[in-house]
Amino acid sequence: MAKATAARAQTASTGYRILQLVIGIGCMVAIANLQYGWTLFVNPIKDTHGWSLAQIQIAFSIFVLVETWLVPVEGWLIDKFGLRTIFLIGGLLVAASWVLNGFATSLGLLYLGALLGGLGGGIVYGGSVGNALKWFPDHRGLAAGLTAAGYGAGSAATVIPIANMIKDRGYESAFLFYGIIQGLVVVVLALFFRAPRPGETPPPKQAAVQQTTREVPPLEVIRAPAFWIMYVMFVLVGAGGLMAVAQLGPMAKDFGIASTPVTFVFTMSALVWALSIDRILNGICRPFFGWVSDKIGRENTMFIAFLIEGLGILVWWRLADNPVLFVLLTGVVFFAWGEIFSLFPATSADLFGRKYATVNYGLLYTAKGTASLLVPLGNTIKAATGSWTTVLVVAAIANIVAAAMAMWVLKPTRIKLMMKRA
Repeated sequence: MAKATAARAQTASTGYRILQLVIGIGCMVAIANLQYGWTLFVNPIKDTHGWSLAQIQIAFSIFVLVETWLVPVEGWLIDKFGLRTIFLIGGLLVAASWVLNGFATSLGLLYLGALLGGLGGGIVYGGSVGNALKWFPDHRGLAAGLTAAGYGAGSAATVIPIANMIKDRGYESAFLFYGIIQGLVVVVLALFFRAPRPGETPPPKQAAVQQTTREVPPLEVIRAPAFWIMYVMFVLVGAGGLMAVAQLGPMAKDFGIASTPVTFVFTMSALVWALSIDRILNGICRPFFGWVSDKIGRENTMFIAFLIEGLGILVWWRLADNPVLFVLLTGVVFFAWGEIFSLFPATSADLFGRKYATVNYGLLYTAKGTASLLVPLGNTIKAATGSWTTVLVVAAIANIVAAAMAMWVLKPTRIKLMMKRA
């Protein structure tokens, strides 16, 4: 038996590696609505219960905080008890989250649903990305991007059905129905999911990206300056994107174009078009920029993407009252935002190795949770100023600063670290 296991560990086929990648992507698709479908529910919840937007969006912040800050712990649990076991628990938590949201008649229950969703979503997100990094050291940026694309674009196919169910049967029914479906998908896929064994994957390719030969443990990672530089950059870029994810519905309403018909081949409201296109582009950008970064380097790709994001937000702010431009420009914004979820995990594994990839990226991924704290602040600023101008301008500047940091702070720090280890 031991010999058979060892032989298999040395002969994993490309097809089997791709199968494991596809399973991870499928799990990510199943949990995508936890974050990207949330904006469809915000106004219906407000209209039903009379809670303020700031109160409701605390639930979104709780979800993101739990989904991100506990990933290092969940990564450790996955390594200790196995991917399959922890993912089965994650699927049950994903289902329980939205089922509870469907019954929530108080903010406390809504927040509890967000907490459960964060726990389940964090298990699936951190585990899926970490496993992709382990299975594909030879195509790290692309593998991480494809996996993250499942999360970014996974809700695209269900935007219209969920919106229609909310309209026809109420948001409670949508929470119940899709919560059960999403959790069930994770549970089923978990039965076929596993991490690679030693010797089962090929060595990293020599490419434009330097990769460490050391396996750096988490306690050493958090003492590395490069880690904290990436953390700050992640927060700067992540905050603007999360604000757009959570507030797109309210923004469209405030700009007066949420229900305006827009025609691209067929006609839908500007908000539904924006949500559909944004999810697709937000997914496509992750493997695209991951692949680009495999070719031209991580920091060079970050500079290009973050600069596009910053300039895109500025143009969007000036032209968002036009329903057609609102749809097109939000697509640009999301296309240039989602790549953080392929570039940062790939860079983390490049710098700190594969063995602890799930935990180490989990530590970096907590930056998304830190960024989420700014989402309710966006509502507060908007309420105080009467417009989204200040929020959007600050978000644009943050992206431009992160672009500069990629080239003139992270890149020299990473080169210095690699030379030190050579």
